[in-house]
Amino acid sequence: MTRTGPYLTGRGGLLRALLRLAAFLPLLVLGAHAQAPPDEDVKPVPLLTGSAGFITNFSGGQPDLHPIATPLVLMPIGQRWVFETRVTFENDLIHVPGRSGFHGGPVEKEVEYTQLDFNATSYATVTVGRFLTPFGIFNERLYPAWIRNLQSDPLILPIGIGPSSASTGGMIRGGFQARPQFSINYAVYFSALSTTSPIDSDRFAGLRTGIFMPKARLEVGGSFQHLLEKERSNLFGFHAIWQPTLLPLDIRAEYANSKRGSGYWIEPAYKLSQFPFLQNEMRRMQLVARYQQFFTADLVSDALPPINTRECEFGLNYYFMDGLKASGNYGWQFSGRENLNVWTMALTYRFVIPLGPAGSAR
Repeated sequence: MTRTGPYLTGRGGLLRALLRLAAFLPLLVLGAHAQAPPDEDVKPVPLLTGSAGFITNFSGGQPDLHPIATPLVLMPIGQRWVFETRVTFENDLIHVPGRSGFHGGPVEKEVEYTQLDFNATSYATVTVGRFLTPFGIFNERLYPAWIRNLQSDPLILPIGIGPSSASTGGMIRGGFQARPQFSINYAVYFSALSTTSPIDSDRFAGLRTGIFMPKARLEVGGSFQHLLEKERSNLFGFHAIWQPTLLPLDIRAEYANSKRGSGYWIEPAYKLSQFPFLQNEMRRMQLVARYQQFFTADLVSDALPPINTRECEFGLNYYFMDGLKASGNYGWQFSGRENLNVWTMALTYRFVIPLGPAGSAR
């Protein structure tokens, strides 16, 4: 079946508007840069941060031990430039029949992104290099093990982020207060084709934008991307994050659509801090659930499920201290091929280490 309409035509109005916006934003950046002098009062220092974790998966009854460390280096250059890079070290330890214990191969190393940021104004940052593709919210905001509420990936995560979750090119991003009631954030980006693994990337252009309403503690937004190679199709998605004022509840949701598949996930997480008993223990606990569905499309992708799939998960997180979290979740995956029970247990830790003395610039 051939799809038509403004979202799925390469020469449609949305693509032309995206290209006009990408061409106009640098003028806004340069104009605002001329009016906003740099802040000379703070001396930035290099920072080593990131996370480490030990994740255990039981998929269909088969155990898989997964140690992972993800250091991130932030290196300020003057008052307006920042160099940042994130590297992942991980391994999969599996039980080999006929042998005792768990065995794994060499440690896998991957540079997830390496980018140079120029803080042009309070409203715009220009990025060049290799950066996480800002399609949806999970890849950029929720992917690290210490941030995510459930350790498993959403089924639709590969849609729109490229073959290695990153883009090679340039991006302009930022935010501004449009009215007292809400503010707008945006990211406009272009990625060039790279076939060198593991830093491969597709050639595409895209836009993500969101509206944040502080009083309602609600953000809603959308993503649009046009592939400039292969089938030259369009991808689009929507996201929402809501934290009600009266409840310690965090609700996240995403939808994504492409010619290689579509689907959605919704994830509520509730802190037990309002319980009247064992308050010291309860305030450290968080109940989590996620329901998701994936639907196949005309084209296939090795990174996506080959058939229509549903998955339901429930989990519990316990925060020992700031940055140290134990979590466990259990889920069911239903598809036309087989049904699986999935167990996951994890211990994750976030670290922050300044690499220089803090102080005021002179």
